[in-house]
Amino acid sequence: MQSSLDEATDPWGVKVERVEIKDVRLPVQLQRAMAAEAEAAREARAKVIAAEGEQKASRALKEAADVIQESPSALQLRYLQTLNSIAAEHNSTIIFPMPINLTTNPSSFPGFFLLSLTIN
Repeated sequence: MQSSLDEATDPWGVKVERVEIKDVRLPVQLQRAMAAEAEAAREARAKVIAAEGEQKASRALKEAADVIQESPSALQLRYLQTLNSIAAEHNSTIIFPMPINLTTNPSSFPGFFLLSLTIN
């Protein structure tokens, strides 16, 4: 742009130092293309952020699993907490997987417990 200005103004001894553009009118098709590109960039960033969140959640779950794995009692307590949460939702059917040793040998759980389910 500077060279074009210099070619036009040099014969008159004029040097253009600065040019300011106040308004640009883009064709509608180009505006749409630019908007689509911006939208694609936003979606890509959103996917990256979501993937990073999934990765952090996965790490946290792994750490929690490692902690629970170290203590069988913690796992059994977690089962009971989950059962309590599910029962609070007033569902008519609850399917809850429990370790075999919890149902066949209640003495493996510290303390005595009674499981009662009422279906309304």
